[in-house]
Amino acid sequence: MTTNEHENVNTVLVTAASGKTGRRVAERLTARGLDVRAGSRTGAVHFDWEDEKSWGPALAGADAAYVTYYPDLAAPGAVEAMQTFGLAAAEQGVRRLVLLSGRGEPDAVRAESALREAWGSPSGLTVVRAAFFTQNFSEGALAEGVAAGEIVFPGGDTAEPWVDAEDVADVVVEALVAPGHGGEVYELTGPRLLTLTEVAAELSRSLGREVRYVPVTVAEYSAALQGYGLPPAEAEWMAGLFGMLLDGHNASTTNDVLHVLGRPPHPFA
Repeated sequence: MTTNEHENVNTVLVTAASGKTGRRVAERLTARGLDVRAGSRTGAVHFDWEDEKSWGPALAGADAAYVTYYPDLAAPGAVEAMQTFGLAAAEQGVRRLVLLSGRGEPDAVRAESALREAWGSPSGLTVVRAAFFTQNFSEGALAEGVAAGEIVFPGGDTAEPWVDAEDVADVVVEALVAPGHGGEVYELTGPRLLTLTEVAAELSRSLGREVRYVPVTVAEYSAALQGYGLPPAEAEWMAGLFGMLLDGHNASTTNDVLHVLGRPPHPFA
């Protein structure tokens, strides 16, 4: 594969390369013949969001990077982390960044801006704002509950356009290797709005056994997270974030998957 096909993008750092989208992005880039640096805390390419000293060496020599901040781009400390990471990317001469963000998260938008300004190359940054991942029910925080037959979450009867992480990965890879995506902000959703009650019904049909939705308040969900060992402040923040995201302001779909990939997004089922 020639460098022209990738607009001279040959080496890509994938942060959080063991995560839902990071793993999928790394696999796709490798299949395309690119040199992939799969960054993680324990992998061959050491990258840890809690260790700033690991960022520069991981970025050195990379043409592009996929940036997925843990635990969330709206989390406390994300703005400062994006500022520092942007400076490191500029120092190492990284020419293209694709940033995973959350749809409808004002705090995440501030972190996006911090990265853009610190890096100093706004025309090279692509922001991918994703809805809740469909895979949360199969390989994420809600998978254990699904296995036990219950989805316990503070969503009420709000509809969400759950997006397939496979679609997100496809869009990210396109933005990393193809021209024309720098400076863009894409909002990725699935093709259909589903409440958690409807999600439970879809899962029940697919699994051949009952899965039911158990609505809880934000406070109740925070208490449950603390029961699993999460520190109180972190549990309260996370539960509050979920409650805010499922207050109805994200209850709409977009055409950005179709726009970028030329095909519709995968349905939840």
